[in-house]
Amino acid sequence: MGQGVDQLAKTIWNYHKLKQPIQKSDAIFTLCSIDTRVAERAAELYLEGLGGYVIFSGGVAHADDLLKTPWDGPEAEHFAEIAKGLGVPSEKILVENKALNTGQNVQFTYDLLQRKGLHPESLMLVQKPYMERRTLATCVRQWPDKNTRFSVTSPSVPFEEYFNDANPKELVINIMVGDLQRIKEYSKLGYQIEQDIPDDIWKAYERLIELGFDKHLMRA
Repeated sequence: MGQGVDQLAKTIWNYHKLKQPIQKSDAIFTLCSIDTRVAERAAELYLEGLGGYVIFSGGVAHADDLLKTPWDGPEAEHFAEIAKGLGVPSEKILVENKALNTGQNVQFTYDLLQRKGLHPESLMLVQKPYMERRTLATCVRQWPDKNTRFSVTSPSVPFEEYFNDANPKELVINIMVGDLQRIKEYSKLGYQIEQDIPDDIWKAYERLIELGFDKHLMRA
């Protein structure tokens, strides 16, 4: 991939990544995915005393698309095992293993907490760096308790060092482009709060599509 692609992709990466300050919260709400570094980040935050317990949410969400995981079984169960291996006590972990998309992550996790009599006033969302913005926008819109406060964070890995065998650059750029489309379209459908998309971000999006990074776009 040429330097031009990297610069365009980094422009979109920087838009997706909100870089919010870390805030101690009642719980750490982890949205699971193909990137197991998210589980490691959630464990790190818990072990630093930044949340009272850790929630992992994610089912077998992607069987035949770009987001398919290389392991069998629900994403949340795999992430929970990683966290336990890093020292998070089992009794401090909640697993929601049915969600198939971000909206279900929100609704199913809220329902799980209700069943357990848990009513956190604040949640720290943990997600991939390039899904921080969309995750926060979804939670603010769809979390039923509108008094809940949210912050969002992700693995502390810069763009240049993020890519690996499990998260190759071409795959990630395709996903980032598709997620930017969803930020625009999902607000129209009521799934997320609206986000301003500056012209330079949208131009980078359009150029990457012209270059063939269209594998994760919503189709009419």
